Amino acid sequence: MELRGKQKRFLRAMGVTMSPILTIGKDGVTENVIRQADGALTARELIKGRVLQTAPAEPEAVAAQVAERTGAALVQVLGRNFLLYRRNPKEPKITLPE
Repeated sequence: MELRGKQKRFLRAMGVTMSPILTIGKDGVTENVIRQADGALTARELIKGRVLQTAPAEPEAVAAQVAERTGAALVQVLGRNFLLYRRNPKEPKITLPE
């Protein structure tokens, strides 16, 4: 899923006030993390994750892996935090600008 610049800016603005609900630690990207992210994306569409210092890979790599395995778009990686977006086909909650 590819987002345009305007859409990414819109989602980044929404993500500023969010708290990370997904934490990736020393075990890296596990099945449990993917299940958690998948459920949260279905419920919320936009989620923020945090990669701890103990994680085995860099935040960019971890965020890209979670995005790929959940079918989400990686909106932003800022420091150790990242934003993921995936539209809910049945009940969309976020209306993206064109």
